[in-house]
Amino acid sequence: MTRCPYDFRPAAPADYDAIAAVVDDWWGRPVRAALPRLFLDHFHATSLVAESSGDLAGFLIGFPSPSLPGEAYIHFAGVHPAARRSGLARTLYERFFALAREHGRHVVRAVTSSANATSIAFHQRMGFTVSDPVPGYNGPGTSLVTFTRAL
Repeated sequence: MTRCPYDFRPAAPADYDAIAAVVDDWWGRPVRAALPRLFLDHFHATSLVAESSGDLAGFLIGFPSPSLPGEAYIHFAGVHPAARRSGLARTLYERFFALAREHGRHVVRAVTSSANATSIAFHQRMGFTVSDPVPGYNGPGTSLVTFTRAL
């Protein structure tokens, strides 16, 4: 039997610095501002980290919605470029789906830029429905697509 090359664990507030140090490089553009420290300070118990030989390989920042009792939200997920197409992102999402179910959630939501074709295709493969672009979703001048997946 082949061993999974990744070790998974709940995130911790201390993971913020390691994630913040790589996120812009992993995306190839500045995105760190979309991931403030508060997410790991307040939602670490339902967020995930994947490591390979002790190094950060991927992460998912998500939480059960405190305002919508049946829903959970994935705010940010990332996979090291060398680990892409390995199934790591799928596994992080599936583990989060299990966490969401454990918290009594039956819907998971997320958003991305309408220009992020890679993210849109990934979410479609994961069973999410994708909205048309929503102008002004995050304020004037923004256009985001929303994702919804029933559990």
